[in-house]
Amino acid sequence: MALAVASLPSASAASEAASSPVPVVLFLGTSLTAGHGVDPSQAYPARIDARIKAAGLRYRVVNAGVSGETSAGARRRLDWLMRQEVAVLVVETGANDGLRAQEPGATRENIQAIFDRARRQVPPPKLVLAGMRALPNYGRDYAARFRAIYPELARENGVVLIPFLLEGVGGVPGLNQDDGIHPTAEGHRIIAETVWKALRPLLDEGAARAKGSP
Repeated sequence: MALAVASLPSASAASEAASSPVPVVLFLGTSLTAGHGVDPSQAYPARIDARIKAAGLRYRVVNAGVSGETSAGARRRLDWLMRQEVAVLVVETGANDGLRAQEPGATRENIQAIFDRARRQVPPPKLVLAGMRALPNYGRDYAARFRAIYPELARENGVVLIPFLLEGVGGVPGLNQDDGIHPTAEGHRIIAETVWKALRPLLDEGAARAKGSP
């Protein structure tokens, strides 16, 4: 049986591809984004990638979730991650800060620094902030101050806010693994729905701009 040989792209096509890299949707996050305990294809960024492909949108998803990472760690990594053309940056961080009872002001400072660094890219990416909540272990005052970080930063920076990444998933036994913290595959499916609602308008806007639409 003869083997099929793929045709090579023309020099002009190769040049065009090189000069027009596929813009990246970058998910900067913790184990919740990395997909701890589930197959990578079941984590919510992979499900978003499938949605993007199904919609015929020209973006590439990069899952930059790291288990156990704090907002300070995310801040340190961003310079390296921003070496690619990032069209949309989705920031999911702070969960591990809350688990360690880190001062909310420090978490806030780190997220603000992430936004500031991202905006130094030319052109700057669209920004999405995924809200998180602290466990009640450290009292109501701490929980309230921690929760307020996200809407305040979103308002001050004009970024898209997902009020709570784990909406409909957090605290639901059937949607979380045995540790009660990390979502199951079904939990990630619900998270993907939540994220997609916030993300889709930004992707459509970027696609329209790329086509030269008004």
